[in-house]
Amino acid sequence: MDRLTEMEAFATVVDQGGFTDAAKKMGISKSAVSKHVSSLEARLGARLLNRTTRRVSPTEIGLAYYDRARRVLNDAGEADALVSSMQSAPSGLLRISVATDFGVNLMSPILGDFLNEYPDITVNMVLNNRFVELISEGFDMAVRIGELEDNTLRARKLTETNYRMIASPDYFKRYGRPEKIDDLNEHKLLHYSNQANAAVWKLTAPSGEKRQVRTAGWLTVNDGQSLLNACISGLGIAYLPSFLYADAMEQGLVMDVIPDLPLEAKGIYSVYPPGRFTQPKVRAFIDFLVHAFDDKGPDRW
Repeated sequence: MDRLTEMEAFATVVDQGGFTDAAKKMGISKSAVSKHVSSLEARLGARLLNRTTRRVSPTEIGLAYYDRARRVLNDAGEADALVSSMQSAPSGLLRISVATDFGVNLMSPILGDFLNEYPDITVNMVLNNRFVELISEGFDMAVRIGELEDNTLRARKLTETNYRMIASPDYFKRYGRPEKIDDLNEHKLLHYSNQANAAVWKLTAPSGEKRQVRTAGWLTVNDGQSLLNACISGLGIAYLPSFLYADAMEQGLVMDVIPDLPLEAKGIYSVYPPGRFTQPKVRAFIDFLVHAFDDKGPDRW
C-alpha cells in the first residue's frame, strides 16, 4: 500500500476521533481506512491506536508518530499547491515600488508590453526614492538601484548603471573644468533633495582611493530629469546614472567632468519578499524585466 495514504488514513483517524468519521472525511469506506492503518502498524511493528467500542485514541508512540506524519502530509499538500500555483496563469493586482527616475524613464515605456502579454494582471506602480517596507506597506516587489540594504529580501539582478559627473560644454566655457576631485569645491554642483546623504558624492580617485565629497549645491531638486535639464542648460555639475545621461552625452549635450576618474557602477535589482515560492504574477514580471533589460548595461541605454 502507498505509504503516504497510510499516513493520511492514520492522521485522519486521530483528527476525527474514529474510523467512521475518518472514512467520511477521506471519501472511502471504513474498512479501507482500517486496512490502511493496520498495514501501517504492521510495517512499523508498533501499535499506534488504542481501539475500544466507544473511542479511538493514539498510543504514546502513535502520538509521536502523528506529529511527524502530520508535518509530512502538510508539506506534501504545500508541494501540490506550489505546482498548481506555478502552473496557473499569472493574474491579480501587482503592486510595485520603483525609484522615480528609473520608473519614469525606463519602466513606464515598457509597461504596456507587459500588460498586453498578461491581460489578467493589473499594475499599481508607485514612484518614490525611499526604501519602502515591502510586506508591511503591501508591495509585491520593488526595483532598487545600488547596494541592497535589506538582506532578508530575495533579489534578482536586472542590469547595471554607471554613475558619473557630467556638465555641459557651455558650463566649462563659463566656469572652467575641474582637473581633480578637490577642485569640485570651487564649482557649481547640482544635488538631489530627496535622498539620504544626497549632498555627499562617493567617488573613486585615479589611484583607487575612495573619496567622499561633501559640498553645498547651487541647485537642489528632487528629480533626476530636472537635474539633467539643468546640467544641459549649463547651470552646474550633476552626478547622475547613465540611464539618464546616456542620450545627452551621445548628442554632445553633456560631457564627462573628470574623465580620469573610474566610473561608479551600481546594480539594478528586482527585490521581493522571501517565501517558499514566488507568486506567478511576480515571477512573470521579473522574467519580463530581465528580458527587457537584457541588452541594457552601464553605458547601453
